[in-house]
Amino acid sequence: MHVWNGVCEFVAVAETESFTKAAKQLRMSVAQVSRQVGGLEQRLKIKLFHRTTRKVALTESGTLYYELCRQVLDDLVEAQELTTHLHDKPSGKIRVSAPVTYGEEVIAPIITDFLIMYPDISIQLDLSNTCADLLGDGYDVAIRIGHLEDSRFIAKKIASRRRYVCASPDYLKKHGEPTTLKQLKKHPCLIGTADYWRFQNGGRVEHVNIEGRLRCNSGHGLVNAALKGIGLIQLPDYYVQSSIDAGELIPILSRYQEPDEGVWAVFPEKRYLPFKIKALIDFISQQLQ
Repeated sequence: MHVWNGVCEFVAVAETESFTKAAKQLRMSVAQVSRQVGGLEQRLKIKLFHRTTRKVALTESGTLYYELCRQVLDDLVEAQELTTHLHDKPSGKIRVSAPVTYGEEVIAPIITDFLIMYPDISIQLDLSNTCADLLGDGYDVAIRIGHLEDSRFIAKKIASRRRYVCASPDYLKKHGEPTTLKQLKKHPCLIGTADYWRFQNGGRVEHVNIEGRLRCNSGHGLVNAALKGIGLIQLPDYYVQSSIDAGELIPILSRYQEPDEGVWAVFPEKRYLPFKIKALIDFISQQLQ
């Protein structure tokens, strides 16, 4: 029915505050989105947006219309999801964002298993260490680690991440094991993207500046150097756990170890969680446990 023409485009522009981002989210051209929203304004005989070259903002009438449209669209999607749920078979496309290494090492293999279990699901997994704009870029869920700052979204804790300081048995045999944070200055450290390591000392977070002969922005490169006895490393568990289990790396300075960080599934705030998204988040959480 023509009454719906432009509504989805209008809602996307309202939520992203951009015709360009809305077009990207809807996989349409900017001209198409603009034409649909313009047609909607003509039918309603109201102005929905204040437009400038830099900003798009809802008018007072646009704000009221958005709230009503958002509720109706949510009800329609919920009806569709509930119908799908009756068959207990999630389907459709899911867009997921995750950090690069954690995504490669942990999330991607789990998603592969999820796709095998649910053949009617398709997933686009984008790996980036830049915090994705869930609404603007059209993501259904993002995997994030550590402290969360954006309160616009819902976050579900799905796992924990532990950070270890490690050395090879040969290194410790040759150089001895540091037992205090001050003793770190006497040991070569393998440096990543920061010039300090994080610890917990006496109930408070402490940053310790480190020095060493190797600086590398690859965790796998640092692990390789540590295995060869070049120095000490501090890295998350998904880099070093297999080497620790094999006895190739030894955790040290354990009494200064920070509390585990949370691993979160983050998704836009809605009155309900689409069944396909819930199924994916629950599956990832179960596998990580």
